[in-house]
Amino acid sequence: MDIIKLILIFSCIVIVIKLKKPLYISISAGILGTIFLYGINPLQAIKLMKHGAFSLDTINLVLAFYTITFLQRMMEKRNHLLLAEKSLSNLFNNRRINAMVAPFIIGLLPSAGAVLIASPIVDNAGGDYISKEEKTFITSYFRHISEAFLPTYSTILLALNLSGVDMTAFVIAMLPMVVVLFLLGYFMYVKKIPKDIELKESTNKGKDMKNLIISLWPIVLTIAIILVFKTPVHYAVVPIIILSFLLNKFSFEEIKPIFESAIECKLILTTIVIMMFKEILTFTGVIQRLPGYFSSLPIPPVIIFMLLFFFGTLVAGGQGMIAIAVPLAYATIPNGGLALMILIMCTTYIAMQISPTHICLAIVVEHYGTSFIDLIKKTIPILLTFIVISSIYSYLLYLVL
Repeated sequence: MDIIKLILIFSCIVIVIKLKKPLYISISAGILGTIFLYGINPLQAIKLMKHGAFSLDTINLVLAFYTITFLQRMMEKRNHLLLAEKSLSNLFNNRRINAMVAPFIIGLLPSAGAVLIASPIVDNAGGDYISKEEKTFITSYFRHISEAFLPTYSTILLALNLSGVDMTAFVIAMLPMVVVLFLLGYFMYVKKIPKDIELKESTNKGKDMKNLIISLWPIVLTIAIILVFKTPVHYAVVPIIILSFLLNKFSFEEIKPIFESAIECKLILTTIVIMMFKEILTFTGVIQRLPGYFSSLPIPPVIIFMLLFFFGTLVAGGQGMIAIAVPLAYATIPNGGLALMILIMCTTYIAMQISPTHICLAIVVEHYGTSFIDLIKKTIPILLTFIVISSIYSYLLYLVL
């Protein structure tokens, strides 16, 4: 019955999305469906939603989104994003590199708001050569590649901690899959963009590299603070905002409007509703029961866990599934080692690119005015191909190691 209920809940979300309603309304419909189908007491449901809305994770997420948006507004005010695009153009004279590399670099920052910093660069690189839906996909896809392997992200740190897999070995082993992700995105969509930018070849590459550093130092320094001090995103961004204020000689009159413009009400509301949805789903216990359902299938345990992580991530997000299922996976397959971790993280990563609980997807579709369904349609061909390639790769690793 759990499987049927989950299908009904997500069908409810998809139907509301199809009616072209905002994602927070669609997820709200999923919350109501979950409460009804699982017979959750209304008072208990209110308590759970309150906890989801005001939990430390939610507050940190909203603060991270606000601070990174604030930093983005400051960078836009000094035309740093345009400078980054121009520097990339001068260094490589290639629209395709701009569309892929800029979101990837900006995606090194583990924050939902980072996708908004990448979008103007993708817009300019893609021009009229690709559709709005393709720009939505490219911005989101290349911005998230770093989430597949960099230990700046909590999901990876948590998975490595729970599994005992060596961090350096994991990062090195994931690099071929990072190359695969770039190639899939390139051949599926980016190749449609013409290579050359109608600019004369730069004669001062050193200056262009310097300008690239000047334009992106806030992001690079923020990542360094997060890595060194293991601090939440908003704690890392606030000192960068202060430093940027001083170095870029902002006046208080320039900064004052940013305090208000950095508040993205619709996106913050969507974030809160998604966190409420995750709280309600966790309370039902369906996530904990999923392994039992898959274990009854006549297929090998590794495939069971692959299915579990894929569908569980769609339901509860990557971090929740890793916390719940990584210990189960390594208890069931004790000799899984690095190969199992590669399979788990590749599966979790690619499932997150179509999960309705993924905050960044809500942000990027709202920004471009496209639909969540269109983004999923653009992602599915790459998702299927990547699942096949990563499965073969992890199996080869298992044989070798």
